Amino acid sequence: MVTMRLDVPPPALRLGFDPDALRSNWQALDKLSGRARAGAAVKADGYGVGVRQVVPVLHAAGCRDFFVAHWSEVVDVLDFAAPGSISVLHGPLGDADAAFARACGVKPVINSLEQARRWLAAGGGRCDLMVDTAMNRLGLPMAQIGEECLKALEIDVLLSHLVSAEEDSALNAVQCARWQEVCAALPHARSSLANSAGIALGSAFHGDLTRPGIALYGGVPRPEMAGLIRPVVHPQAAIMQVRTVAAGETVGYNATFTAPAAMRVGTIALGYADGYLRCWSGKGRFHAGGVELPVLGRISMDMTVIDLSRAPHLNEGDWVTANYTLPEASAVTGLSQYELLTVLGRRFGR
Repeated sequence: MVTMRLDVPPPALRLGFDPDALRSNWQALDKLSGRARAGAAVKADGYGVGVRQVVPVLHAAGCRDFFVAHWSEVVDVLDFAAPGSISVLHGPLGDADAAFARACGVKPVINSLEQARRWLAAGGGRCDLMVDTAMNRLGLPMAQIGEECLKALEIDVLLSHLVSAEEDSALNAVQCARWQEVCAALPHARSSLANSAGIALGSAFHGDLTRPGIALYGGVPRPEMAGLIRPVVHPQAAIMQVRTVAAGETVGYNATFTAPAAMRVGTIALGYADGYLRCWSGKGRFHAGGVELPVLGRISMDMTVIDLSRAPHLNEGDWVTANYTLPEASAVTGLSQYELLTVLGRRFGR
């Protein structure tokens, strides 16, 4: 049987990506890190932006440390970065993970004595070590930092993770002191505590390596960063249909919007299956050519209706762009800046 190879048409969704903004954000965060070097968290497909777009830009800008969560995320990063520059935050959960790390040269982040012993039994080598200084989520408890097996580890980066760096919390100073205690107790090549927000807390939190994530991609976790960080992504959708809705007619599921007068509206190829969630219903805004286009009614799985009354120039096949600057979008929807990025779906052309 002969299988015909078909060219798939481009999607009616695309994720506008600004590599210059990404580059600028990393450079700003690297500078703000002082004597430390900025790495990059590229887990979750580069926070939803697209890891195969993100890593080459960051690498060209000078980034040399990349952090993923799952072992399955390693392969895409390996195409653009040296194996020894990649750390897997979840660590070796089984012998297969340890064998994979040894074979390709990436670093496991050790989170427990069990993982430490598993890594050493597999032959060991360079690794990172995460110590829990208050999160109670993942990482070696501080009470165990004197355990004998840790002395056999070849620790490159000694890490901890801040709980409330985006807030002026007393926990920040507590964690910083605990992290410094750990650094004094365990031999290591480099130390790392600060995430995006932690970078703004000052030099005491920087160590040798900072690990920005959300701020790379346009998130603003602390007010001090508002003037430094640029938006990186812009969700865009094509108009599939234009119609006129008469006064008194409703739009969308459950008739939550009623036209106050005759209106020209457009249906775009974007819905909650793509990460444009129902919390945008009646609140979202799109724009094209400087004209703002409000969302009308409820978001559907694959479609959203927008008001084209002020945009007579827009027709079927034209593209519109969502207002998606992360701090403002978070305020409108109640979603975190992290969620707004990572929910963006696979149907976007990247």
